[in-house]
Amino acid sequence: MSDDSNGISRRNVLKMAGSSAAAAGLAGLATASGQVEVNVGFSSDHGRVAAKEKADEVVRDFDSLDIVTAKMPAASAKGLRNNPHVRYVEENGEVHALAQTLPWGVDRVDADVAHDNGNTGSGADIAILDTGIDSDHPDLQANIGTGKDFSGKGSWEDGAGHGTHCAGIANAVDNSQGVVGVSTEATLHAGKVLGDDGSGSFADVAAGIEWAADQGYDVASLSLGASSGSTALQDAVDYAYNNGVLVVSSAGNSGPCTDCVGYPAAYSNALAVSSTDEDDSLSSFSSTGSEIELAAPGGSVYSTYTGGGYDTLSGTSMSCPHVSGAGAQLMANGASNTEARQALKDSAEDIGLGSNEQGAGLLDVEAALGGGGGDPALAVSTGSASNVTETEATLGGSLDDLGGASSADVYFEYGESGTTLDNTTATQTLSATGSFSDTVSGLNAGTDYDFRAVANASDGDSATGTAGTFTTSSSGGGGDTAPTIDTFSINNRSNGGWARFEVSWGVSDADGDLASVDLTLAQSGSTADSASFSVGGSSASGSQRLQDKKGSGSYDVTVTVTDANGNTATQTTTVTA
Repeated sequence: MSDDSNGISRRNVLKMAGSSAAAAGLAGLATASGQVEVNVGFSSDHGRVAAKEKADEVVRDFDSLDIVTAKMPAASAKGLRNNPHVRYVEENGEVHALAQTLPWGVDRVDADVAHDNGNTGSGADIAILDTGIDSDHPDLQANIGTGKDFSGKGSWEDGAGHGTHCAGIANAVDNSQGVVGVSTEATLHAGKVLGDDGSGSFADVAAGIEWAADQGYDVASLSLGASSGSTALQDAVDYAYNNGVLVVSSAGNSGPCTDCVGYPAAYSNALAVSSTDEDDSLSSFSSTGSEIELAAPGGSVYSTYTGGGYDTLSGTSMSCPHVSGAGAQLMANGASNTEARQALKDSAEDIGLGSNEQGAGLLDVEAALGGGGGDPALAVSTGSASNVTETEATLGGSLDDLGGASSADVYFEYGESGTTLDNTTATQTLSATGSFSDTVSGLNAGTDYDFRAVANASDGDSATGTAGTFTTSSSGGGGDTAPTIDTFSINNRSNGGWARFEVSWGVSDADGDLASVDLTLAQSGSTADSASFSVGGSSASGSQRLQDKKGSGSYDVTVTVTDANGNTATQTTTVTA
């Protein structure tokens, strides 16, 4: 990659700091008065004796070094410099531990607040598809998982620095030294798809993406790009995304330009990221276009580098891993790749740039995670419809969180499918979370209806559940036929951190009165995860990820379909994580 600019290295910073400290020690003694503590270096015992004679207190007499540390009047210390048996006299200054740096980008996207709220990304897996990762780096070593070389070098170790820099932005350890990443405890996997010269082929990158998907990793971070696309590369991106991987890619560094997002970022199943500077302006080098979904810090970003060091680089390559680390935190908390992608966009901060420059806005990690340990949000969910007849149905919902309010008014909005939900039920006031229901009447027979739960909290907040659907019985229909499960398949995507299963289902009912589908993941009779869907009509299908953090062993996956008259069908399959 040739798109990043170097800044001051950590090595040079330390060299400058050391020179300043030495000069300060000498200058301090020259202007000192009263009692001082000094280190006296001597060339013979005569010098040792002279130093001790001048001392009010001997602080340390070294065993092997020809040095005495002593407290004495400043005038005596200055006089010792003239003793031919004394090599030097210097003030005994202080040395301090090197503090961990909070990079401006991590701070700007509120990832540090997310850390304080207990969000670290533990359990998630990030594939850094780049020039490799320095596996011995003290800020990365504890988070390194595995790696694979696709560049032909034979080793996935980083010989360029670019991949290591991106890895630190995404997931450097919070260890009181160096830097801290957006995520801090996810597992990093190095897919070396670029050589040490920063370049690689479409096939190399596609193979790395395929590997990340086949390993079941959560995030594929691609700080790379080309001005034109490749069908093979697009196939790989689609494969990974359809197998649950959040594919994050840098938009490119062709700016200033218009509609110039590179590939793979331009593909619909990749999340394209532009770059901002510390003042929230668009970085001058950042590519723009309608494909941009998020903006993230990319100008002058300080992060890990090869040789255990640190460096400052700029580019959309630096923006990309900010989003990758945030995506890992969401997926560590149970979000799917599509849910994480939407949450990142829904929570982004509008910083006043054009939609082709910032997409949904600037990344906000804390907001995407729901504020972590901050104030909870009002939450309501739509349940299923039951007791459905030709003219009536009982609608169900749940008040999931009061958001800190003392109470909330809840009700349902409903209407025929394809029309506005302009009918409402009576308001119920709840002072605690839990389920609620209401029966609606006057419905038309054999008709599809949409409905949703609504909550208005006493503190002014409002929330709306996702719409559900039900179908009233046809005129004269008995509804006696039980529903059937037509398809039921499981894609096992378990890895070392999660037991994960993508469950796909299809159901039908001859009476056309489907009501709900319930999925459960259970181990030894105990439910580990579940999901429910409101359905209607004569057929329905869908898919859902069920998972158990750090789970292993055998699990029972069960699908149950229920119609409006309470008839059910159930099927269970045993899988092993």
